[in-house]
Amino acid sequence: MAAVSATPAPNSPRLDDHAVGGALELLKHGLTTAQKQQVVTRGAPRPDPGIASASPDKVVIRDCVDGTDWLQYKRNGELKNDVPGSHFKADATVRRVDGMWKVSDLYMHEAGSC
Repeated sequence: MAAVSATPAPNSPRLDDHAVGGALELLKHGLTTAQKQQVVTRGAPRPDPGIASASPDKVVIRDCVDGTDWLQYKRNGELKNDVPGSHFKADATVRRVDGMWKVSDLYMHEAGSC
């Protein structure tokens, strides 16, 4: 998601390589919105995930992502808004799909949620 949001490219095959179902739709929606607003994302989030539960075909992950350096910019190089980057809670479910692990469920909470 971080790499694709620099363009943004909602139809990038890289998304399908890593996500399915609701998570894939969420990513595509966010990237489509960014594309319509003509904004790009620079920097990178700094995740520090932890496993909440695991089974042979499913892992539930919780994180407090450091997004302080992951910001949206207008095409002219100005920041999209004056809202600073922050930490946010992220919940994800990763499932084995055709022998590969992919994010199937993803919820990114509001800025400052952790």
